Amino acid sequence: MAIEPIATALVQTKERIACAARACGRRPEEVKLVAVSKQQPVQAVRLAYQAGQRDFGESYVQELASKADSCKDLIDLSWHLVGRLQRNKAQSAVRYAKVVHSVDSARLAKELGRRAASADHGLSVLVQINLGAEPQKGGCAPGELEAVLQAVESESALKLAGLMTVPPQTPDPSGARPYFDALVKLRDQHGGQTRLPELSMGMSFDLEQAVAAGATLVRVGSAIFGERGD
Repeated sequence: MAIEPIATALVQTKERIACAARACGRRPEEVKLVAVSKQQPVQAVRLAYQAGQRDFGESYVQELASKADSCKDLIDLSWHLVGRLQRNKAQSAVRYAKVVHSVDSARLAKELGRRAASADHGLSVLVQINLGAEPQKGGCAPGELEAVLQAVESESALKLAGLMTVPPQTPDPSGARPYFDALVKLRDQHGGQTRLPELSMGMSFDLEQAVAAGATLVRVGSAIFGERGD
């Protein structure tokens, strides 16, 4: 595996983010790229790291643990857990992830808080909202959001960082924009940027729409690493 394709893809992705930010009057540095390395080999992570990428996202705790153990020498690499998390895997999530994007219940928040306190280190978390009401996806309902936020805030070892969503698939990127706007509206209704500074939304297909709506974290996989087999 060569570095050139991944390095080039990273440059192109960052330029997409920068162009989208400038187009709506934002500064490119307001948006952080999380390179989603799900189902990619460890070597791909290392090559992206070599090309300057530092934040990586994984969807499965077991895969996160394996890659994190294999990349212990990359001391300034930050792991984000972006996939659905079961409570029985909270301990591993706390051990390996710097940020968890997918907290969707008060019970999960409590378990993460307990595990983070036992590990004696803090954990940044975002609350995931299932705006499309899709049963196959994680995330709380909008009406449940405040209860989950309060549960996170009640755990001293957790830092409430913001909100996350994964919109329903649409044939055109513009179809995601109403869901991104809805996430922003929910943030405004629940404390605004002071309470919820981060908005994790947007992927390879629709990152421009997400940045225009106000994303601060975009989760990009295939545009950097190529398509993966599910």
